[in-house]
Amino acid sequence: MSEKTPLLIVEDDPALLTQMTWAFEQYAPVSCGDRGDALVQLRRHRPAVVTMDLGLPPRPDEPTEGLQLLQEILAMAPDTKVIVLTGQNDHANALKAISLGAYDFYSKPFQPELLSLMIERALRLHELQAENRRLSATRTPGVLGGILTRDPQMLKVCSTIEKVAGTNATVMLLGESGTGKELLARGLHGLSPRRDGKFVAINCAAIPETLLESELFGHEKGAFTGASRQTPGKIELAHRGTLFLDEIGDLPAALQAKILRFLQDRIIERLGGRQEIPVDVRVVCATHQDLRAMISQGRFREDLYYRLAEIVVDIPPLRSRTGDAALLAHAFVHQYAEEHKRANLTLLPDAAAAIEAHAWPGNVRELQNCVKRAVIMADGEHLRAADFGLAARPEEAPRTLRNVRDEAERDAVLRVLSRVNGNLSRAAELLGISRPTLYDLLNRFGLKEASR
Repeated sequence: MSEKTPLLIVEDDPALLTQMTWAFEQYAPVSCGDRGDALVQLRRHRPAVVTMDLGLPPRPDEPTEGLQLLQEILAMAPDTKVIVLTGQNDHANALKAISLGAYDFYSKPFQPELLSLMIERALRLHELQAENRRLSATRTPGVLGGILTRDPQMLKVCSTIEKVAGTNATVMLLGESGTGKELLARGLHGLSPRRDGKFVAINCAAIPETLLESELFGHEKGAFTGASRQTPGKIELAHRGTLFLDEIGDLPAALQAKILRFLQDRIIERLGGRQEIPVDVRVVCATHQDLRAMISQGRFREDLYYRLAEIVVDIPPLRSRTGDAALLAHAFVHQYAEEHKRANLTLLPDAAAAIEAHAWPGNVRELQNCVKRAVIMADGEHLRAADFGLAARPEEAPRTLRNVRDEAERDAVLRVLSRVNGNLSRAAELLGISRPTLYDLLNRFGLKEASR
């Protein structure tokens, strides 16, 4: 039998409270008659829907107590749908409740069928919103859909990129090699108003110092030996688009000054030229180096750092992204199996466990290359740990949800008991449980002595 949905009913009229409790037996009605009790029951049962009268003790003839309770409910549980019960001629307070965040209002006298329909609608809306949040937590919408992650740190990174994409702020992406800095930079460009312009990338570490200035700023014909024609640089090519300066920490000292001037004035001059060329470009840079340490060593200009670091985004390494290594491995196996006409190839549990346990110093790039090689070289239809050059790990029994829940409950009880100095009544209230339930938890987790 499925567990009934809790419904919190706040009503100071005992007769009406009894009538409502009987009328809504299809739920699990929790009744209370004042603001204090309502807040305790809210913590304890976490209902999706609350029905409440505005006139509550100690001033049942005024809406003050009810409106205060409404605000406290929404502050404590913003997703809760609160249906306010009002008198026939009390539309002003009903509208005030709606403006404070109530889901809807219902005018007395009480008609079970109508109120039940309203409650059912509120429950469906609550469920839809919860499902939408669950889906949003496992994917990154829009252009950043190329980032596959369930890790909270990485989801926060994606959220930051989405927030700053619509601005012209210069963004610095910090992270180890292979963490996806260019992928995020391209995603930022794709979400920005400059998406119709070019995304121009240049790796400052991959081009010799003697050629890097020409690559960035362009040159005029005859500027140096071999300059047979006028050539615009990467900055000029990115006009009205995005310029991605990868490995900015490897920028030579002489070019750091020129890049700083460009960032300040948004004007460039080609090598061998005297014409000032205005450029409208959004700059995104990336590095795996510690720029602050380089500043203290005199290897990177501090004024350039602050020009580049208007928004700084730290990208976590793969080893600290919980569950992402195996998640990405499955996706790469599927991608390369299709590409190499091996659609039945699957990743075995021992391989997934070994992949999850490996440190992956080269991050996502290393994992991707490792999976591609394993798919190409695999003899059968199954990929084992050995196919990735990884040692198989003894299969560990997965932690059950009961284990996880017990640990979380024990930690929560200990923290709250410490905070309230062992006051069991206050601890039960903060935890949203009854005192008998708290006693049961103390006995189960062997915490009885700790509460004395």
